[in-house]
Amino acid sequence: MKQRLIFILLTSFWFHSSAVFAQQAVTDTVDVREKYGLRVGIDLSKPIKMLIEEDYQGLEVKADYRLYENIYLAGEIGNEQNVISQPNVTASAKGSYVKLGGDYNFYHNWTGMQNLIYIGLRYGFASFSTELEEYSIYDRNPYFEPDIRAEGREFNNLTAGWLEVKLGTKVEVLNNLYLGVHVELKKKINETKPGNFDNLYIPGFNRTYDGSSLGVGYGYSISYLIPLYRQ
Repeated sequence: MKQRLIFILLTSFWFHSSAVFAQQAVTDTVDVREKYGLRVGIDLSKPIKMLIEEDYQGLEVKADYRLYENIYLAGEIGNEQNVISQPNVTASAKGSYVKLGGDYNFYHNWTGMQNLIYIGLRYGFASFSTELEEYSIYDRNPYFEPDIRAEGREFNNLTAGWLEVKLGTKVEVLNNLYLGVHVELKKKINETKPGNFDNLYIPGFNRTYDGSSLGVGYGYSISYLIPLYRQ
C-alpha cells in the first residue's frame, strides 16, 4: 500500500512538472519581434467637418510603411472643396492634393507594443481651381449701402506647394487597429494666384492669410496595419 502511494505521488509530480515545462516552453516561443508592414487609414476630421460645415467637402487617405526601427515612409492623398467668406470677397476652392515624406517615432515601446509619438516632414502639392463668387466695392463713405457684385468667375489650373512639419501620436487600440491625432505647421513655397485677388483656400494647405505664408492644420485618424514580416 505504501509503495502504491509513493508511485501515485511520483506520477502526479511528473505530470505537474511536465505541464509547467510545456507551459513555459509555449511562453518562451511567443514571437516578440516587432511587426513591419503597411498601415492604411483615413482622416476622420474631414467627414466630421462635413457634418458641421455646410459648404465643406473633403476626404483624405493616409498610409505609412515602416522602413527601419523608428523611421517610416508616409504620405497622404486627398480632395477638398470649401467656401471662404471675407468682409469684401467670397470665393470657393476645390481640388486634389498629395503629401509625401517620412515620420520618426521617438517613443520607446514596451515589449509587444507598437505605439507611436512621432514627428514628420512632408512636401505637399495641390492642383485646384477657385471661383470668385461675389465681392464688394470699397467705399470710404459709409452713407451708401455696400456695392456687392456677383461675379461667378472661375480660375482653373492653379497649383501650390508647401513644406509641412507634423507632430502626432498613433495608439493601437485593437490588434493592428490604430487611432491617431496630429497637428501640422505649414510653410507655403509657391502658388499660382488668380487674377485680381489671392487664393483664400488651398486644398491640403487649408486657409491662407494676407501677408503670411504660414498655415496650420490638425486631424484625427483611424488606420489598420497590414503586417508583412517581423524583425
